[in-house]
Amino acid sequence: MITETKTRRVEPGITIFEISGRLNLGNALLSVENSIKRMIDEGARKLILDLTTLNAIDSSGIGLLVTSASHMEQCGGQVRVAGANGTVGKVLQLAHLDRIAPLDPDVESACRHLTAGLDYDSRPQSSNL
Repeated sequence: MITETKTRRVEPGITIFEISGRLNLGNALLSVENSIKRMIDEGARKLILDLTTLNAIDSSGIGLLVTSASHMEQCGGQVRVAGANGTVGKVLQLAHLDRIAPLDPDVESACRHLTAGLDYDSRPQSSNL
């Protein structure tokens, strides 16, 4: 299965970047990474990476998500990952991606969090005391 992407914008100033298929090492990964970097460099500051229709991800794909979140943070914006389920969701949990970019069950939840101004640091923290 090939990797496909779609971009759309919703108010207020949120960009949704949908990734479907497989996100693994190869030319498609570089293309996706360049697209995300370009969006950020061109001014996107609220970005949702929609993985609802992503079927597989490898360590290179996880690296892309980490790099994208880091680049956005350096530019003063926020990235949220939405819709990661099944195997992809389990892989992201095992990799502790939520420590880098908040994970939302769906795009609507991610939009609500971005609109409300919630970021990674404003989420409730569990206590192990």
